[in-house]
Amino acid sequence: MNRVLVVDDDRLVADTLTLIFEKSGFKAKAAYSADQGLECSREFVPNLLLCDVSMPGRDGLSLVNDVTRELPACRILMLTGFYSNLKNVREQARTWSRPVGILTKPCQPSELLREAAVLLATA
Repeated sequence: MNRVLVVDDDRLVADTLTLIFEKSGFKAKAAYSADQGLECSREFVPNLLLCDVSMPGRDGLSLVNDVTRELPACRILMLTGFYSNLKNVREQARTWSRPVGILTKPCQPSELLREAAVLLATA
């Protein structure tokens, strides 16, 4: 069973996305900050990290850098609600040694699950 770690500072978003994955047959866990997400990733060891870009304190890009280094097999899917972040996120994603999906919020659950399946298929 694939494990998904959802990291978003908006608890409602994180909990809803976690529920979507659980109802689709994944083992899913939510974290509400980049620091909490890194700590959870070390214990939960996800196959997929679904991470918001903009969060208070450390942002999602910082978290992805850490997870990329510590969990090289983990796939990454970034979410942003700010179109102004897209260029920066895409540029950063090109520096990582693995495919990274990027979606804008809000997104349809079907689109989210499809993108997750594509990324997990590359594992």
